[in-house]
Amino acid sequence: MKRTQTEHLFTREVISMLMERIMSRENLLNAIKRVEKNKGKHGVDEMPVTALRGHIMLNWSELRKSLFEGTYIPSPVRRVEIPKPDGKGKRKLGIPTVTDRFIQQAITQVLTRMYDPSFSECSFGFRPNRRAHQAVKLAQSYIEEGYRWVVDIDLEKFFDKVNHDRLMSKLAMRIKDNTLLKLIRRFLTSGVMEGGLVSPNLEGTPQGGPLSPLLSNIVLDELDKELERRGHRFVRYADDCNIYVKSKRAGERVMKAMTHFIERNLKLKVNKDKSAVDRPWKRKFLGFSFTSNLKPKVRISPQSVKRFKDKIRKLTSRRRSIAMEDRIHNLNQYLVGWVNYYHLADTRSVIAKLEGWLNRRLRMIRWKEWKLPQTKVKKLIKLGVSKGKAYEWGNTRKAYWRISKSPILHKTLGKAYWLSLGLKSISARYDLQRST
Repeated sequence: MKRTQTEHLFTREVISMLMERIMSRENLLNAIKRVEKNKGKHGVDEMPVTALRGHIMLNWSELRKSLFEGTYIPSPVRRVEIPKPDGKGKRKLGIPTVTDRFIQQAITQVLTRMYDPSFSECSFGFRPNRRAHQAVKLAQSYIEEGYRWVVDIDLEKFFDKVNHDRLMSKLAMRIKDNTLLKLIRRFLTSGVMEGGLVSPNLEGTPQGGPLSPLLSNIVLDELDKELERRGHRFVRYADDCNIYVKSKRAGERVMKAMTHFIERNLKLKVNKDKSAVDRPWKRKFLGFSFTSNLKPKVRISPQSVKRFKDKIRKLTSRRRSIAMEDRIHNLNQYLVGWVNYYHLADTRSVIAKLEGWLNRRLRMIRWKEWKLPQTKVKKLIKLGVSKGKAYEWGNTRKAYWRISKSPILHKTLGKAYWLSLGLKSISARYDLQRST
């Protein structure tokens, strides 16, 4: 049977080595497993992650052909907004379709193996076998060495402001495959759908896709290399960059020089309102801060404590009519992840205080649930309170929050009570994590 002209283009001689590695069976299987594991919301085509595997099997021949031929056109990303961690404003995410996420993941896996070994030892975000805790520990070591001033550089809307031409030029220095370069460019310029309308995407690498974090590291690797060339002690996690120096005057010089480099060479903008030269214990880094001791300790930043309390207030709101079993389930989901991250901090007293405050919030809810005085009296007696005391407290007119601190409820609805209902103890988990 004779080959058509189009089929002839797919001989192995014209397929690049990079695309071969991206489209290898092992790489694609790993990519689809990763996308399924990450779950996530649907894109503009509304296809859920659960439908991805079947869709790929059904359309693989056509999809493979378009990728190798260089004719694949990614869909626009779906714009969603989420609150920023500090509660000030919204962060814009661009959610690709699950098919585009699958392709991006396959590309990312291969390019990560190519680029990651050359990245700086002081870079920790979105990299294999590297995590935020390592970045915080490195920062702590600098402070202990006597570098007790920090140049905290905040890049303004970094993911929205990356220059496409400059990024593509940077990629072309190591990637000699025009088909792959064209595909990456198409992902960058696929457009954004918001309110049913698609607008062009002329700059930036929209957060939400697997490829964006790697591209951001490739862009900012130039900053890392410049900091290394100048001999600075620094830590970078994604677009959070802290440089540690020995004096305020040195910090001001570094801030001026690096701002000039970032804006002139990288074509990015430094947010001067959020950037500062200050003491490390007056700034936050990845949710943590430090004490001012000569041997500084890691602590939970005040902003992180506030965010914890805001979240708990929502989960324990008296206005939410929800069964206590479900409420505790929702709390546990948040608490386990929170303490797994913040166990790095040397602040058990803060953890214990937050746990006590949480238990008081739950006592307040339980007291309100009992409603009628006779119900309260009956429940207190069942919990071991004498009839006289139960009648006295069951008929009190004190407000819910005030009564939740009373000795009678502290004793009957204390920590042991909530543990018996399945609530996870953040202090116990903190101790366990610290001991391992």
